[in-house]
Amino acid sequence: MTNTILHKADTRGNANHGWLKSRHTFSFANYYNPERMNFGALRVLNDDSVEAGMGFGTHPHDNMEIISIPLEGDLEHKDSMGTVSVIKHGDIQVMSAGTGIFHSEYNANKDQLVKFLQIWVFPNKKNVTPRYDQITLDLADRNNKLQQILSPNPEDAGVWIHQNAWFHLGKFDKGVSCDYELKAIGNGVYAFILSGEMTINDRQLAARDGFGIWDTDKITILADTDAEILLMEVPMNY
Repeated sequence: MTNTILHKADTRGNANHGWLKSRHTFSFANYYNPERMNFGALRVLNDDSVEAGMGFGTHPHDNMEIISIPLEGDLEHKDSMGTVSVIKHGDIQVMSAGTGIFHSEYNANKDQLVKFLQIWVFPNKKNVTPRYDQITLDLADRNNKLQQILSPNPEDAGVWIHQNAWFHLGKFDKGVSCDYELKAIGNGVYAFILSGEMTINDRQLAARDGFGIWDTDKITILADTDAEILLMEVPMNY
């Protein structure tokens, strides 16, 4: 029997630090909800807005796969591996923290917000060598279809992580529908509506709603308005 869980946008954790406004789908920092610790291997889904010229100072991570998806503006990244880069809308950034990494993230713009999703996934291998990668995607490849942006396979489309996970982005015109078939037995899908309204398996969803589905091999997506979606397929047991 298919199982589901719904997280409406306005039920997320809320943090306002002045320079940073963040909504937490799962427990994070000062937001703790024992019923919202993770969805399978998906541990963190933060919806962040950072004021111009501000950002996160150097801080550590270890044994986590960290994915950043910029939605607006430009985000500057520096890390202990010597990486200095700027990521913008259309880019995907990934770090395998592994044995340990320090990094900072700042709004590279002096005149506008940067908005991005910060996502953490539990890895399937501990203490790997830290790794950084980023790619620029063709936005046209997600028009009225799902564009793969992440997988477990370095040779596949998108970035890769140490986990049996697949992420897709889609931008759909009103009335367009598509099916998504899960890639691996034992995985579930967490859908996050970026904009507009969509129906997934007869469940109506609005912008920034999250909807998890597991014990199924396929889901059906329908755009009730022009809409954008992020689908994250992850192992439910990890």
